[in-house]
Amino acid sequence: MGFHIMPALKLSPKYQVVIPREIREALHLTPGQNVQVIAYEDRIELIPEKPIQSMRGFLKGIATDVPRDGDRF
Repeated sequence: MGFHIMPALKLSPKYQVVIPREIREALHLTPGQNVQVIAYEDRIELIPEKPIQSMRGFLKGIATDVPRDGDRF
């Protein structure tokens, strides 16, 4: 997706924000999807949760012949 600069958001009286359509579409966000909220230094980060099934195969091709400590499998 890269980095997108968006106009400033305004908090509603209930402290809600609307994620701009461009961002929702780029990240394939859906209504009701869980999002982790992280306070980091002086900013707020939103991390969309993904179903574990979508992670299948993401390590395909990783080198498994690296040296390991004796107590690691």
